[in-house]
Amino acid sequence: MSRARTTDSPTYGAARPVLSVLIPFFRDDPAALLEQLDAEAQALSGAVELVVLDDGTGDTALTAALNRQIGAARLPVRLITLTANEGRSQGRNRLATAARGRTWLFLDSDMRPDRPDFLQAWVALVQTDDPAVAFGGFSLLQAPTDDRFAVHRALAARSECLPVEVRRLTPEKYVYTSNLLVRRDVFEREAFDPGFSGWGWEDVEWAMRVSRAHPVVHVDIPATHMGLDTVESLMRKYEQSAGNFARVIDKHPDIIATYPSYRAARKIRRLPGRGVLRGLARAWALQDGLPVASRSFALRVYRAALYAEAV
Repeated sequence: MSRARTTDSPTYGAARPVLSVLIPFFRDDPAALLEQLDAEAQALSGAVELVVLDDGTGDTALTAALNRQIGAARLPVRLITLTANEGRSQGRNRLATAARGRTWLFLDSDMRPDRPDFLQAWVALVQTDDPAVAFGGFSLLQAPTDDRFAVHRALAARSECLPVEVRRLTPEKYVYTSNLLVRRDVFEREAFDPGFSGWGWEDVEWAMRVSRAHPVVHVDIPATHMGLDTVESLMRKYEQSAGNFARVIDKHPDIIATYPSYRAARKIRRLPGRGVLRGLARAWALQDGLPVASRSFALRVYRAALYAEAV
């Protein structure tokens, strides 16, 4: 485990938070998110703290800038700076050990709340319903509209940025650690599996485990995922995630068998020329001049063809 340095805001020591907002980042700048959340400080009266983890970015200029920002913050904030990267699961587990609230909100650094009372809405939910697990939802309201992100926008609109009524139909499936509320006692029994590496599936697998013992609630407290990717970047992430997909199959075969991604991978697995299909889908998705809908379909085929090697 790498060494850690901490920086606290002036209000951190005396605060007794109800809700701890846990924000990991790696080679990103969370300053804009911290500024937006800090605007709610007066209305929250110390009920919310922010715990921010720099998971080994190694950028001294960024660290210095964040230290200055936290020194002026009105919310209680603790910045934890690691000397080496520990990974998505282990980093979030470390954040959990630093949280002082009874309930935690996992919020990625590239998220932007879609309402000015974002934290207040989460605190109100905690105080009235005290859910074990709740997901607030994704949107594309503030996301960049550059052409190079058009395919990712199409994919996100289809599979992630769904209304609360749709998410409630398959509650464990639509859980991401980017706007996720978890009660302390639940997480202490079911932490993130550090056996996942690279990108993808560690949050969904965690929700599968938790859903066997607790209801997963879906609410309408959305935030925008600002970190859209190019097709090339998505492909790299999908390639990283195939091993994680196999791990989910091994741990939760009954649940994953109901997912379209699993069924598609199984069908492609039976094809004699699945390697050729994977190559064609990759080439099609990379063609900038083709319609976005067809490129997004090709990218889904490419992902399923990668996963076919894991089923």
